[in-house]
Amino acid sequence: MAAPSRRPAGALALIAVAAGALVAVLLGFLTFGAQATVAPDHLPVAVSAPDGPLRAMAGKLAEHGGGQLAWQVTSPAEGRKLLADKEVYGVLELGAGPWPTVVVSGAVNPSGTQVAQQALTGAAQALAGVPKIETLHPASAAGRTAPLAASALAWVGCLAAGAVLTLLASRSGRSPGLGGRLIQIVGAGVLLTGVLAGFLKLWDSSLPLGWGVLGFLFLATTAFAALQAGLLRLLGIRAMAVLGPLYLVAPAVAGQVPELLDPAYRTLLWSWTPFRFSAEGLRSLLQGVPSAPDVTTGVWVLGALLVAGLAVVLWPSASAGQEAEAHTPDRVVEVGVH
Repeated sequence: MAAPSRRPAGALALIAVAAGALVAVLLGFLTFGAQATVAPDHLPVAVSAPDGPLRAMAGKLAEHGGGQLAWQVTSPAEGRKLLADKEVYGVLELGAGPWPTVVVSGAVNPSGTQVAQQALTGAAQALAGVPKIETLHPASAAGRTAPLAASALAWVGCLAAGAVLTLLASRSGRSPGLGGRLIQIVGAGVLLTGVLAGFLKLWDSSLPLGWGVLGFLFLATTAFAALQAGLLRLLGIRAMAVLGPLYLVAPAVAGQVPELLDPAYRTLLWSWTPFRFSAEGLRSLLQGVPSAPDVTTGVWVLGALLVAGLAVVLWPSASAGQEAEAHTPDRVVEVGVH
């Protein structure tokens, strides 16, 4: 019997080095690359003024705003409505008092708010001196951090639960089965919702934890768990190679507003990452703005992920024993001697 061929140690080393370089490239693109290329690109802001000379001044300001900001000229009431609907990141109000007023909101992504406030303050100083800063729905440090942190922790917690279930089932030579996966999805949703609620209360006891917030957290965690369970059913533990790196997208991409990201990251990563839907919807709920559009969007998107994941989990196998056989590493056949 011929001995199995073995690759030289040098070839194995080159493969290992290439794998390490590939991992570095992926991490560079998914994390540091997105942060290193942050720059405002037509960030939407508004300038409001009553009819008359101040409205004309507002129009001239908008015309010379440059490419970093996308100005809208509105009335004072309309400007604040745009901010409440998260269509702009800040409003410069002219004529509301002796000095201009820069209005921002704690319910808006803080990365966009910070850039908008700096730009609007500079514009106000160029017009009429140091402006007054007004913050609607002011958020604490925990309130600004918690939405993205809770979304990332929900993803990691569900991922750990799904991976452990898959590994334990594989070692025992059995499939997790439909019942096991459903228990994992619902159990992860319940337990992680409790864990995240506890963290929110620990970080800032003033954050609201009503049924709206808890229900949204439960929807997000069960949606993540169902999506991951579906992929784990299709690919087994190999699905971790896809699900694990997605976590890296959370702080680097989902934490930014699209107008600060390079167009490539905006299209290829930010446009579809599930973290942004859960983070922005939760941000509005925590700041007492349940009617914000991103809450409704988040419910629809997370609900669709939940339905899609459950559909894959519930889809019948081609044969009754196919999945169990796929998870059985070794099969022992007993032979009796008579």
